[in-house]
Amino acid sequence: MIELDNKTSLEVNEPFLNSIAKTLTNKEIELIITSNEEIQKLNKAHRNIDKSTDVLSFPYEEMPMSPLGSIVISSSYVKDKAKELGHKNSDELSLLFIHGLLHLVGFDHEVDSGEMRDEEAKLIEKFNLPKSLIIRTQG
Repeated sequence: MIELDNKTSLEVNEPFLNSIAKTLTNKEIELIITSNEEIQKLNKAHRNIDKSTDVLSFPYEEMPMSPLGSIVISSSYVKDKAKELGHKNSDELSLLFIHGLLHLVGFDHEVDSGEMRDEEAKLIEKFNLPKSLIIRTQG
């Protein structure tokens, strides 16, 4: 289900991420793990924001057999945030994957009334992940 393109040394627990994805979709997802520099280029090109970020989502056109989309995650951000918050890199990667996946299935925390955060909280609890994503996306 996940087509992984890991351009870094970050370890990825693909079976675990697949189990998260299966709760929301049966479509293929491209997951790209890359550098801060590369994600900054993508952020500038697609959002006109010239800075690095943690995760970007690119939904594909909805067609019956099409993949759901691409999720791009910065490995540096994963490592830095995991260290800062005192949890494992794999947990931080999973949290960012959840955030990106929810964007792919249509959630948007920038315009909704908290529905995306509620869904994140449910998935974080279901997969026994640290609550840090909920805390840092509130407000």
